[in-house]
Amino acid sequence: MTTFRLIFRNRLAAFGSVILLAVILMTLLAPILPLADPDITEPANRLKRPLVDGAVLGTDHLGRDLLSRLIWGTRLSLAVGIAAAVLAAVIGSAIGIVAGFYGGRTDGLMMRGIDMLMAFPYILLALAIVAVLGPGLMNALYAVAVVNIPFFARNIRGVTVSIAHREFVDAARLSGMSKLRIIGSEILPNVLPVIVIALSTTIGWMILETAGLSFLGLGSQPPQADLGSMLGEGRKLLITAPHASMVPGVMIFAIVMSVNLLGDGIRDALDPRLRSGALARPAAATRVERAGVPRSRETDAVLDVHQLRTEFQVGSRVYKAVGGVSFAVMPGECLGIIGESGSGKSVTALSLLGLVASPPGVITGGAVRVQGEDTLAIDAEAQALAR
Repeated sequence: MTTFRLIFRNRLAAFGSVILLAVILMTLLAPILPLADPDITEPANRLKRPLVDGAVLGTDHLGRDLLSRLIWGTRLSLAVGIAAAVLAAVIGSAIGIVAGFYGGRTDGLMMRGIDMLMAFPYILLALAIVAVLGPGLMNALYAVAVVNIPFFARNIRGVTVSIAHREFVDAARLSGMSKLRIIGSEILPNVLPVIVIALSTTIGWMILETAGLSFLGLGSQPPQADLGSMLGEGRKLLITAPHASMVPGVMIFAIVMSVNLLGDGIRDALDPRLRSGALARPAAATRVERAGVPRSRETDAVLDVHQLRTEFQVGSRVYKAVGGVSFAVMPGECLGIIGESGSGKSVTALSLLGLVASPPGVITGGAVRVQGEDTLAIDAEAQALAR
Protein backbone atom coordinates (compact mmCIF):
# COMPACT_ATOMS: atom_id res chain seq x y z
CA MET A 1 0.00 0.00 0.00
CA THR A 2 1.47 3.35 -1.06
CA THR A 3 1.98 6.28 1.29
CA PHE A 4 -0.77 8.26 -0.42
CA ARG A 5 -3.25 5.42 0.04
CA LEU A 6 -2.28 5.20 3.69
CA ILE A 7 -2.83 8.94 4.12
CA PHE A 8 -6.23 8.96 2.44
CA ARG A 9 -7.35 5.85 4.27
CA ASN A 10 -7.62 8.19 7.24
CA ARG A 11 -10.94 9.93 6.60
CA LEU A 12 -10.08 12.98 8.69
CA ALA A 13 -6.78 13.38 6.83
CA ALA A 14 -8.60 13.04 3.50
CA PHE A 15 -11.15 15.65 4.58
CA GLY A 16 -8.38 18.02 5.69
CA SER A 17 -6.50 17.56 2.42
CA VAL A 18 -9.62 18.37 0.37
CA ILE A 19 -10.22 21.58 2.35
CA LEU A 20 -6.56 22.59 2.13
CA LEU A 21 -6.38 21.82 -1.59
CA ALA A 22 -9.47 23.95 -2.21
CA VAL A 23 -7.95 26.87 -0.28
CA ILE A 24 -4.61 26.58 -2.08
CA LEU A 25 -6.32 26.34 -5.48
CA MET A 26 -8.39 29.44 -4.67
CA THR A 27 -5.29 31.43 -3.75
CA LEU A 28 -3.35 30.28 -6.83
CA LEU A 29 -6.20 31.41 -9.08
CA ALA A 30 -6.42 34.82 -7.36
CA PRO A 31 -4.67 36.71 -10.20
CA ILE A 32 -7.17 35.50 -12.82
CA LEU A 33 -10.34 35.58 -10.74
CA PRO A 34 -12.73 38.54 -11.34
CA LEU A 35 -11.96 40.14 -7.98
CA ALA A 36 -12.03 43.78 -6.98
CA ASP A 37 -8.77 45.47 -6.08
CA PRO A 38 -8.25 44.52 -2.41
CA ASP A 39 -6.68 47.88 -1.54
CA ILE A 40 -9.18 50.31 -3.15
CA THR A 41 -11.20 52.15 -0.51
CA GLU A 42 -14.81 53.27 -1.05
CA PRO A 43 -16.08 54.98 2.11
CA ALA A 44 -19.56 55.24 0.61
CA ASN A 45 -19.81 51.44 0.58
CA ARG A 46 -18.34 50.82 4.04
CA LEU A 47 -19.57 47.94 6.23
CA LYS A 48 -21.87 46.35 3.67
CA ARG A 49 -23.41 43.12 4.84
CA PRO A 50 -22.62 39.87 3.02
CA LEU A 51 -24.63 39.15 -0.15
CA VAL A 52 -25.65 42.79 -0.53
CA ASP A 53 -25.18 44.70 -3.82
CA GLY A 54 -22.67 42.24 -5.26
CA ALA A 55 -20.47 42.12 -2.19
CA VAL A 56 -20.42 38.38 -1.53
CA LEU A 57 -18.76 38.68 1.87
CA GLY A 58 -19.51 42.35 2.45
CA THR A 59 -17.06 45.21 2.88
CA ASP A 60 -14.86 46.46 5.71
CA HIS A 61 -14.76 49.83 7.48
CA LEU A 62 -13.06 51.46 4.48
CA GLY A 63 -15.38 49.95 1.90
CA ARG A 64 -12.84 47.40 0.64
CA ASP A 65 -14.21 44.12 -0.71
CA LEU A 66 -13.78 41.41 1.93
CA LEU A 67 -13.82 38.51 -0.53
CA SER A 68 -10.93 39.99 -2.49
CA ARG A 69 -8.97 40.83 0.64
CA LEU A 70 -9.67 37.36 2.06
CA ILE A 71 -8.33 35.51 -0.98
CA TRP A 72 -5.24 37.70 -1.35
CA GLY A 73 -4.68 37.71 2.41
CA THR A 74 -4.95 33.92 2.57
CA ARG A 75 -2.41 33.67 -0.25
CA LEU A 76 0.00 35.83 1.72
CA SER A 77 -0.57 34.04 5.06
CA LEU A 78 -0.03 30.61 3.51
CA ALA A 79 3.16 31.71 1.76
CA VAL A 80 4.63 33.26 4.91
CA GLY A 81 3.58 30.39 7.21
CA ILE A 82 4.95 27.68 4.90
CA ALA A 83 8.17 29.63 4.29
CA ALA A 84 8.70 30.07 8.05
CA ALA A 85 8.08 26.35 8.63
CA VAL A 86 10.53 25.29 5.92
CA LEU A 87 13.18 27.74 7.17
CA ALA A 88 12.83 26.50 10.76
CA ALA A 89 12.90 22.87 9.60
CA VAL A 90 16.05 23.30 7.50
CA ILE A 91 18.04 25.21 10.14
CA GLY A 92 16.75 23.21 13.12
CA SER A 93 17.27 19.84 11.42
CA ALA A 94 20.80 20.80 10.37
CA ILE A 95 21.65 21.75 13.95
CA GLY A 96 20.10 18.53 15.28
CA ILE A 97 21.91 16.28 12.80
CA VAL A 98 25.32 17.90 13.35
CA ALA A 99 24.95 17.91 17.14
CA GLY A 100 23.73 14.31 17.31
CA PHE A 101 26.32 12.96 14.88
CA TYR A 102 29.44 14.71 16.15
CA GLY A 103 28.52 14.62 19.86
CA GLY A 104 30.98 15.81 22.52
CA ARG A 105 31.67 19.52 22.72
CA THR A 106 29.91 20.24 19.44
CA ASP A 107 26.73 18.65 20.79
CA GLY A 108 27.07 20.42 24.14
CA LEU A 109 27.66 23.85 22.63
CA MET A 110 24.82 23.61 20.12
CA MET A 111 22.29 22.19 22.56
CA ARG A 112 23.07 24.80 25.21
CA GLY A 113 22.33 27.47 22.63
CA ILE A 114 19.04 25.74 21.81
CA ASP A 115 18.26 25.51 25.54
CA MET A 116 18.78 29.26 25.83
CA LEU A 117 16.22 29.85 23.08
CA MET A 118 13.78 27.47 24.74
CA ALA A 119 14.16 29.26 28.08
CA PHE A 120 12.14 32.19 26.69
CA PRO A 121 8.37 31.87 26.09
CA TYR A 122 8.20 31.61 22.31
CA ILE A 123 5.64 34.36 21.78
CA LEU A 124 7.66 36.80 23.92
CA LEU A 125 10.81 35.88 22.00
CA ALA A 126 9.01 36.44 18.70
CA LEU A 127 7.77 39.83 19.91
CA ALA A 128 11.29 40.77 20.99
CA ILE A 129 12.76 39.81 17.60
CA VAL A 130 10.13 41.84 15.72
CA ALA A 131 10.70 44.76 18.10
CA VAL A 132 14.41 44.72 17.21
CA LEU A 133 13.94 44.21 13.46
CA GLY A 134 10.86 46.42 13.16
CA PRO A 135 7.26 45.64 12.12
CA GLY A 136 6.85 43.90 8.79
CA LEU A 137 5.77 40.62 7.31
CA MET A 138 9.29 39.42 6.46
CA ASN A 139 10.48 40.24 9.97
CA ALA A 140 7.50 38.33 11.38
CA LEU A 141 8.54 35.39 9.18
CA TYR A 142 12.07 35.46 10.58
CA ALA A 143 10.78 35.71 14.15
CA VAL A 144 8.43 32.75 13.81
CA ALA A 145 11.14 30.66 12.14
CA VAL A 146 13.69 31.42 14.88
CA VAL A 147 11.40 30.54 17.79
CA ASN A 148 10.54 27.19 16.17
CA ILE A 149 14.11 26.13 15.41
CA PRO A 150 14.54 24.46 18.87
CA PHE A 151 11.56 22.17 18.24
CA PHE A 152 13.20 20.69 15.13
CA ALA A 153 16.71 20.74 16.58
CA ARG A 154 15.88 18.72 19.70
CA ASN A 155 13.67 16.20 17.90
CA ILE A 156 16.12 15.54 15.07
CA ARG A 157 19.08 15.46 17.45
CA GLY A 158 17.40 12.70 19.47
CA VAL A 159 16.79 10.60 16.36
CA THR A 160 20.33 11.19 15.09
CA VAL A 161 21.90 10.11 18.39
CA SER A 162 19.94 6.85 18.25
CA ILE A 163 21.34 5.93 14.82
CA ALA A 164 24.79 7.60 14.86
CA HIS A 165 26.46 4.42 16.14
CA ARG A 166 24.35 1.83 14.35
CA GLU A 167 26.08 -0.89 12.38
CA PHE A 168 25.51 0.66 8.95
CA VAL A 169 27.02 3.97 10.12
CA ASP A 170 30.05 2.19 11.60
CA ALA A 171 30.43 0.29 8.33
CA ALA A 172 30.39 3.58 6.40
CA ARG A 173 33.13 4.95 8.68
CA LEU A 174 35.27 1.84 8.19
CA SER A 175 34.86 2.10 4.43
CA GLY A 176 36.61 5.47 4.51
CA MET A 177 33.62 7.73 3.82
CA SER A 178 33.95 11.32 5.04
CA LYS A 179 31.71 12.56 7.84
CA LEU A 180 29.80 14.90 5.54
CA ARG A 181 29.17 12.06 3.12
CA ILE A 182 28.01 9.80 5.94
CA ILE A 183 25.57 12.49 7.08
CA GLY A 184 24.25 12.92 3.54
CA SER A 185 24.00 9.25 2.57
CA GLU A 186 23.37 7.43 5.85
CA ILE A 187 21.99 9.81 8.49
CA LEU A 188 19.78 12.17 6.47
CA PRO A 189 17.72 9.47 4.68
CA ASN A 190 16.92 7.90 8.05
CA VAL A 191 15.86 11.14 9.75
CA LEU A 192 14.04 12.59 6.72
CA PRO A 193 10.68 10.93 7.56
CA VAL A 194 10.89 12.45 11.05
CA ILE A 195 11.58 15.87 9.53
CA VAL A 196 8.60 15.53 7.18
CA ILE A 197 6.34 14.45 10.05
CA ALA A 198 7.48 17.35 12.24
CA LEU A 199 7.09 19.81 9.38
CA SER A 200 3.59 18.62 8.48
CA THR A 201 2.41 18.96 12.07
CA THR A 202 3.93 22.41 12.67
CA ILE A 203 2.91 24.37 9.55
CA GLY A 204 -0.53 24.95 11.06
CA TRP A 205 0.68 26.63 14.22
CA MET A 206 3.29 28.67 12.31
CA ILE A 207 0.50 30.09 10.15
CA LEU A 208 -1.33 30.83 13.39
CA GLU A 209 1.74 32.51 14.91
CA THR A 210 2.30 34.77 11.90
CA ALA A 211 -1.38 35.67 11.96
CA GLY A 212 -1.01 36.48 15.67
CA LEU A 213 1.86 38.87 15.03
CA SER A 214 -0.12 40.56 12.27
CA PHE A 215 -3.12 40.75 14.60
CA LEU A 216 -0.94 42.74 17.01
CA GLY A 217 0.16 45.05 14.20
CA LEU A 218 3.67 43.61 13.91
CA GLY A 219 3.20 41.66 10.69
CA SER A 220 1.76 42.95 7.43
CA GLN A 221 1.36 46.73 7.30
CA PRO A 222 -1.50 48.68 5.67
CA PRO A 223 -2.70 48.54 2.99
CA GLN A 224 -1.26 45.02 2.62
CA ALA A 225 -3.61 42.42 4.09
CA ASP A 226 -3.15 39.00 5.55
CA LEU A 227 -5.53 37.01 7.72
CA GLY A 228 -4.09 38.28 10.99
CA SER A 229 -4.29 41.96 10.06
CA MET A 230 -7.84 41.51 8.74
CA LEU A 231 -8.81 39.93 12.05
CA GLY A 232 -7.16 42.77 13.95
CA GLU A 233 -9.05 45.39 11.94
CA GLY A 234 -12.32 43.54 12.33
CA ARG A 235 -12.16 43.13 16.12
CA LYS A 236 -13.04 46.82 16.55
CA LEU A 237 -16.28 46.19 14.63
CA LEU A 238 -17.26 42.98 16.39
CA ILE A 239 -20.57 44.44 17.61
CA THR A 240 -21.60 46.65 14.69
CA ALA A 241 -20.23 44.50 11.82
CA PRO A 242 -19.30 41.02 13.06
CA HIS A 243 -18.75 39.71 9.53
CA ALA A 244 -15.55 41.80 9.25
CA SER A 245 -13.86 39.63 11.88
CA MET A 246 -15.75 36.37 11.31
CA VAL A 247 -14.63 36.04 7.67
CA PRO A 248 -10.85 35.93 8.37
CA GLY A 249 -11.43 34.03 11.62
CA VAL A 250 -13.27 31.21 9.86
CA MET A 251 -10.56 31.03 7.20
CA ILE A 252 -7.80 30.79 9.83
CA PHE A 253 -9.76 28.02 11.57
CA ALA A 254 -10.27 26.12 8.29
CA ILE A 255 -6.60 26.35 7.28
CA VAL A 256 -5.15 25.39 10.65
CA MET A 257 -7.57 22.50 11.18
CA SER A 258 -7.08 21.12 7.66
CA VAL A 259 -3.27 21.34 7.97
CA ASN A 260 -3.35 19.59 11.34
CA LEU A 261 -5.66 16.82 10.10
CA LEU A 262 -3.48 16.25 7.04
CA GLY A 263 -0.35 16.36 9.21
CA ASP A 264 -1.77 13.64 11.46
CA GLY A 265 -2.45 11.52 8.38
CA ILE A 266 1.10 12.01 7.09
CA ARG A 267 2.48 11.12 10.53
CA ASP A 268 0.42 7.92 10.63
CA ALA A 269 1.47 6.97 7.09
CA LEU A 270 5.21 7.54 7.64
CA ASP A 271 5.52 6.17 11.18
CA PRO A 272 6.78 2.58 10.74
CA ARG A 273 5.07 1.49 13.97
CA LEU A 274 1.70 2.72 12.73
CA ARG A 275 2.26 1.27 9.25
CA SER A 276 2.87 -2.13 10.80
CA GLY A 277 -0.16 -1.89 13.05
CA ALA A 278 1.99 -2.07 16.16
CA LEU A 279 0.17 0.89 17.71
CA ALA A 280 -3.31 -0.21 16.61
CA ARG A 281 -5.75 -1.58 19.16
CA PRO A 282 -4.88 -5.31 19.34
CA ALA A 283 -7.44 -8.08 19.17
CA ALA A 284 -8.30 -10.03 22.32
CA ALA A 285 -6.22 -12.97 21.07
CA THR A 286 -3.80 -13.67 18.26
CA ARG A 287 -5.54 -14.10 14.91
CA VAL A 288 -5.46 -17.72 13.67
CA GLU A 289 -5.57 -18.47 9.94
CA ARG A 290 -4.65 -22.12 9.44
CA ALA A 291 -5.08 -23.91 6.13
CA GLY A 292 -5.43 -27.18 8.03
CA VAL A 293 -5.05 -28.69 11.50
CA PRO A 294 -2.32 -31.31 12.03
CA ARG A 295 -3.60 -34.71 13.09
CA SER A 296 -3.52 -35.33 16.81
CA ARG A 297 -0.67 -37.52 18.04
CA GLU A 298 -0.95 -40.26 20.58
CA THR A 299 1.00 -38.89 23.55
CA ASP A 300 0.76 -38.43 27.30
CA ALA A 301 2.19 -34.91 27.06
CA VAL A 302 0.51 -32.13 29.02
CA LEU A 303 1.50 -29.68 26.28
CA ASP A 304 1.98 -30.85 22.71
CA VAL A 305 3.09 -28.26 20.12
CA HIS A 306 3.18 -29.49 16.53
CA GLN A 307 4.48 -27.51 13.53
CA LEU A 308 3.59 -24.09 15.03
CA ARG A 309 4.02 -21.23 12.54
CA THR A 310 3.57 -17.52 13.31
CA GLU A 311 3.97 -14.62 10.90
CA PHE A 312 3.81 -10.83 10.99
CA GLN A 313 1.78 -9.50 8.07
CA VAL A 314 2.46 -5.84 7.29
CA GLY A 315 0.45 -4.84 4.25
CA SER A 316 1.64 -7.04 1.38
CA ARG A 317 4.82 -8.04 3.23
CA VAL A 318 5.09 -11.18 5.35
CA TYR A 319 7.75 -11.77 8.02
CA LYS A 320 8.09 -15.35 9.27
CA ALA A 321 8.80 -15.34 13.00
CA VAL A 322 8.16 -18.97 13.96
CA GLY A 323 8.65 -21.50 11.20
CA GLY A 324 7.28 -24.88 12.25
CA VAL A 325 8.26 -25.47 15.88
CA SER A 326 7.39 -28.81 17.51
CA PHE A 327 7.96 -29.98 21.09
CA ALA A 328 6.16 -31.72 23.94
CA VAL A 329 6.14 -31.28 27.71
CA MET A 330 5.45 -34.43 29.74
CA PRO A 331 3.87 -34.38 33.24
CA GLY A 332 6.38 -33.11 35.83
CA GLU A 333 8.83 -32.06 33.11
CA CYS A 334 10.45 -28.63 32.59
CA LEU A 335 11.40 -27.47 29.11
CA GLY A 336 13.83 -24.67 28.23
CA ILE A 337 13.94 -22.96 24.82
CA ILE A 338 17.38 -21.67 23.84
CA GLY A 339 18.31 -19.60 20.83
CA GLU A 340 20.09 -16.46 19.69
CA SER A 341 18.42 -13.03 19.80
CA GLY A 342 15.70 -12.80 17.18
CA SER A 343 15.34 -16.56 16.71
CA GLY A 344 11.67 -16.53 17.79
CA LYS A 345 11.76 -17.66 21.43
CA SER A 346 9.48 -14.93 22.75
CA VAL A 347 7.08 -15.14 19.82
CA THR A 348 6.83 -18.91 20.30
CA ALA A 349 5.94 -18.50 23.98
CA LEU A 350 3.41 -15.76 23.22
CA SER A 351 1.88 -17.84 20.43
CA LEU A 352 1.15 -20.68 22.86
CA LEU A 353 -1.05 -18.29 24.87
CA GLY A 354 -2.47 -16.36 21.92
CA LEU A 355 -0.77 -13.16 23.12
CA VAL A 356 1.01 -12.12 19.92
CA ALA A 357 -0.47 -8.72 19.03
CA SER A 358 -2.87 -8.84 16.08
CA PRO A 359 -2.32 -6.84 13.98
CA PRO A 360 0.25 -7.67 12.73
CA GLY A 361 0.76 -11.17 14.22
CA VAL A 362 -1.03 -14.19 12.70
CA ILE A 363 -0.74 -17.89 13.57
CA THR A 364 -0.75 -19.55 10.15
CA GLY A 365 -0.23 -23.21 10.94
CA GLY A 366 0.30 -25.97 13.47
CA ALA A 367 -1.50 -26.93 16.66
CA VAL A 368 -1.11 -26.27 20.37
CA ARG A 369 -2.77 -29.03 22.38
CA VAL A 370 -3.19 -28.92 26.16
CA GLN A 371 -4.19 -32.35 27.45
CA GLY A 372 -5.34 -33.22 23.95
CA GLU A 373 -7.45 -30.08 23.31
CA ASP A 374 -6.39 -27.77 20.50
CA THR A 375 -6.30 -24.31 22.12
CA LEU A 376 -5.94 -22.55 18.76
CA ALA A 377 -9.44 -23.70 17.85
CA ILE A 378 -10.96 -21.94 20.87
CA ASP A 379 -12.47 -18.56 20.01
CA ALA A 380 -11.00 -15.36 21.44
CA GLU A 381 -13.73 -14.87 24.05
CA ALA A 382 -13.30 -18.36 25.45
CA GLN A 383 -9.51 -17.91 25.56
CA ALA A 384 -9.90 -14.66 27.51
CA LEU A 385 -12.18 -16.38 30.01
CA ALA A 386 -9.78 -19.30 30.30
CA ARG A 387 -6.88 -16.98 31.11
